[in-house]
Amino acid sequence: MGAQRGKDLLLKLDSDGSGSFVTVAGLRARRIAFNAESVDVTDSDSVGRWRELLEGAGVRRAGLSGGGIFRDGASDAAVREIFFAGAIRVWQVVIPDFGTVAGPFQLTALEYAGEHAGEVSYEMALESAGALTFTAE
Repeated sequence: MGAQRGKDLLLKLDSDGSGSFVTVAGLRARRIAFNAESVDVTDSDSVGRWRELLEGAGVRRAGLSGGGIFRDGASDAAVREIFFAGAIRVWQVVIPDFGTVAGPFQLTALEYAGEHAGEVSYEMALESAGALTFTAE
């Protein structure tokens, strides 16, 4: 995969559960991170006392974060309502020339900021709340 434009990484939301995804906001910075915990099964019989890990075990999770400006009042309201309700919704992250990650996420942080002579911007963070799917491009 060669270099890609950051603006092509999209964050989309299915706000009403209909399966219809819309781009939520004009994200200027976004990031997705995948993590998996390891399960240590080392014991006194481990060869050379080297650590041994249990394959396929442990908790997997994904975290999304981004910041920018909202596209319109409707997308701002949808995100704000989801945050204050503590709701879990299906989101998609479209990674150019790689694929799409989709699944349930909870909006865990929502911050607004603005300078006197500038626009209001936001930062938000989401944490996976169930099984995710990956569809290759």
